[in-house]
Amino acid sequence: IDTFRPFPHLNSGAINLILNVKEKDGISFAIVEIPRVVNRLIKLPGGNNFILLEEVIKNNLHRLFNGYEIIDIGYFRITRDEDLGIDENSGAEDLLVEIEKEVKNRKWGNPVRVEYIRGVSNKSLEFLKEQIELEEENFYPVLGPLDLTFLWGMVDVDGVEELKFEKNIPRYYKELAGENIFKVLSKRNILLRHPFESFDHVVDLVKISAQDPKVLAIKQTLYRVSGDSPIIKYLKKAAENGKQVTVLVELKARFDEERNVKWARELEEAGCHVIYGLSGLKTHAKCLLIIRKEEDGIKRYVHLGTGNYNDSTAKLYVDYSFFTMDEEMGIDASYLFNKLTGFSKIDDWKKLIVAPTHLRDTLYRFIDREIENISKGGLGKVVIKVNGLTDQGIIEKLYDASKAGVEVTLIVRGACCLKTGIAGLSENIKVYSLVGRFLEHDRIYYFENNGEEELYLGSADCMRRNLDG
Repeated sequence: IDTFRPFPHLNSGAINLILNVKEKDGISFAIVEIPRVVNRLIKLPGGNNFILLEEVIKNNLHRLFNGYEIIDIGYFRITRDEDLGIDENSGAEDLLVEIEKEVKNRKWGNPVRVEYIRGVSNKSLEFLKEQIELEEENFYPVLGPLDLTFLWGMVDVDGVEELKFEKNIPRYYKELAGENIFKVLSKRNILLRHPFESFDHVVDLVKISAQDPKVLAIKQTLYRVSGDSPIIKYLKKAAENGKQVTVLVELKARFDEERNVKWARELEEAGCHVIYGLSGLKTHAKCLLIIRKEEDGIKRYVHLGTGNYNDSTAKLYVDYSFFTMDEEMGIDASYLFNKLTGFSKIDDWKKLIVAPTHLRDTLYRFIDREIENISKGGLGKVVIKVNGLTDQGIIEKLYDASKAGVEVTLIVRGACCLKTGIAGLSENIKVYSLVGRFLEHDRIYYFENNGEEELYLGSADCMRRNLDG
């Protein structure tokens, strides 16, 4: 790096080598990016022995820097701000174009973090701070290799079967196959837990609805779907078969923006009515509504999920699927889609609790009810399972419940800003985090309600962005 060879653009997430090299004119710095088009994990001959690509390159740098003396070598990578700056007030087609443009510009986002392996020289660190223009607090030393995603490449190694989980085979119910699911739902609701019970039942519901001549319309929200989504395939088929298909594709699903733009265009070309939600909000709800003409009239079938309509992650994430023909639930689902398409201002929900208009106030009311029950000598208990608990308002309300004597159990997979065991504040609160083979993704809200227990499933965490938009 010198006057004629300036400091290079560093790609977000890419691993780099920083070198001190000596030549006759003095000491210089050099940067070598580890290419991502080559497998990083290299299997060596004989047995299960591996080496990382960056180690191979490091040990052959003398060939690249022929004639230089290499004094010092270190590893680092940067993370860039990859939030998109989108004008949501532009038209639908403009929004698609805007997102495509912003995704391409993502690689030019400002650096926000530098990770480096301990042992990088102070001289190299000072040089990086000067060139990247980040304060020392944004530099993080790491023990061991940077970016551990290479470990996925070791999952299928031979000879270590005792270290592997047995293959999970989700239970598939034949009585729910094909049109049978409509007959079953006319008699009872269905609750499935993935990945222990097959997500294929969700895919099959869309598939059979696309083919069923009695189905008039399909409405669905899509937040994240797989790269080769069968649900997209069947929604397109439904439109081709003359069904009225309305799909809300959330274009602002973080890091899925480019893929969702692609799906939106494909669905539109197939004849689906594609919408992008409400300005200023992400649509995180997982809802499928099927409208079917039967002998005794028009019926609504609803699927609600705690997880995405993603057949790939459904094999790895713990989530619930709820299928119902409940009339009030069907009316609520219709209201939801009418609201999302901009044709309804109704907020008279029967059974759904919808953010940002109702969820926070409803949770407050439910927690206050437990407090009141305890104050009257009754039963009061709250159990909440979420991915994150960071909202100050919910935390304060749970503290109030604890102070009143309500037993509070929280199962939080990720960030939790609530403190337990503080006398006079949170001694009645217990917090757990489940870490196992599958990623805990479901959200569950339980309230004892003085013996008349209530249980709610949802896709919302106790985070401000989920509660208030």
